[in-house]
Amino acid sequence: MADKSLIEWTDATWNPITGCTLVDDGCRHCYAAHLITSWPAIGNHPSREGLARKNAAGESKFTGEVRFNEQWLDQPLRWKKPRRIFVCAHGDLFHPEVPDEWIDKVFAVMALAPQHTFQVLTKRPERAREYLMGLTCDGARRLNVARMAGHLFGDEADAKASNRHWPMSNVWMLTSVSDQASANERIPQLLACPAAVRGISAEPLLGPVDLTLDGLVCLPCPASLDGLRMDTDTGAYECCSRCDYTGVGSEWGIDWVICGGESGPHARPMHPDWARSLRDQCVAAGVPFLFKQWGEWAADQIGPEDARSTRYPPGHVEFLKIGKKRAGRKLDGVEWSQFPEVAE
Repeated sequence: MADKSLIEWTDATWNPITGCTLVDDGCRHCYAAHLITSWPAIGNHPSREGLARKNAAGESKFTGEVRFNEQWLDQPLRWKKPRRIFVCAHGDLFHPEVPDEWIDKVFAVMALAPQHTFQVLTKRPERAREYLMGLTCDGARRLNVARMAGHLFGDEADAKASNRHWPMSNVWMLTSVSDQASANERIPQLLACPAAVRGISAEPLLGPVDLTLDGLVCLPCPASLDGLRMDTDTGAYECCSRCDYTGVGSEWGIDWVICGGESGPHARPMHPDWARSLRDQCVAAGVPFLFKQWGEWAADQIGPEDARSTRYPPGHVEFLKIGKKRAGRKLDGVEWSQFPEVAE
């Protein structure tokens, strides 16, 4: 947990749940697993001890165990000054081993802290979609969360949570992508999540990503066709009026894009053209763009003489390993730090 965070797109981190499992190549050098195995003050804490180990190649990997840290559950309720809060920075709220009851508790706290903006980043948006929709697309999940708030904090908390609009305006849903394959798989699931803001974290960016996703179709309601309405002219089913999937406005349904290269001892370089493409797509669509970092590697014109170099792709661009701080976070000389705005 941290009341103040150095992560460029948030103000604080909140870790009621810790632990995770590798999902794809973007997880190979997970920063959170690296922190647990490399920093005794973090890795020896009861909330994280034993959750990650180094393999024979020196890479830090989560074990798959997840842990509920109830002692930190009410932390945002004690922070009075509004903050952007990264939820489960050292885990995934929607990991398959996390029971719905734990998620209900996290959402209950978020419902009771409307002064904060909660940034929920997951690599499992399909689970997020199923959870947020509940069983019937009729607000059942909202009522479960309100009941949990009452169970944890009393009847007044139940009433306060019950009065929150669903989806809650202070809860942003984001998913991680690292290349086109992960974007194609996760973005449709994200778009089917009821959320005030839907965002993409393209970090570590390991390949080019086209966010228009040509041929994308809306996913059906998980309840059944009873939760959809039919267009009488085309016969196609659309989302029912009880669900608000409009976000805060982009033709993609994506409201924010974060882009960044990989950091850490095993970091892979990010081609500048991949980052430029995401920036240009966002500018054209009017979507806020935040360039988080180059990571360990930077383009050749920035590096010192003693930096280690590599070519990626071969013969195209030379990269110099100069470290995250020296590489910085300017893209073509500009620092991009845009955020979405949400009307209450």
